[in-house]
Amino acid sequence: QLQLVESGGGLVQPGGSLRLSCVGSGSTLDSYSIAWFRQVPGREREGVSCISSVRSIGDDGAAYYSDSVKGRFTISRDNAKDTVYLQMNSLKPEDTAVYYCAAEQTPYPCSIPGVSLYDYWGQGTQVTVSS
Repeated sequence: QLQLVESGGGLVQPGGSLRLSCVGSGSTLDSYSIAWFRQVPGREREGVSCISSVRSIGDDGAAYYSDSVKGRFTISRDNAKDTVYLQMNSLKPEDTAVYYCAAEQTPYPCSIPGVSLYDYWGQGTQVTVSS
């Protein structure tokens, strides 16, 4: 059974940076698509970024981003460490949320909007962007 644990959240000023980590255990992450979602109270969980498995069909493990974070966030994976990262730069107050990583074992390219596709979730890490 795959387990995911996020870390790296915190309080940062607007324009600052944070790097979130998602560490997997119980199974290797390289066969999973991994996504980052975020959620604020009273709103639906929003897909931020995803990275396909290294064995995905058609996209060779490509990364995808929502329009709201494109150009500011970068997702990457270190298969040797069973870890996926989300580097967040130029942070804005509207990036404030609880950030979750999620995993889906699939041979197909990952999907950002597809909350229901992901079978495994971490507990979340709070990111607060405020001066």
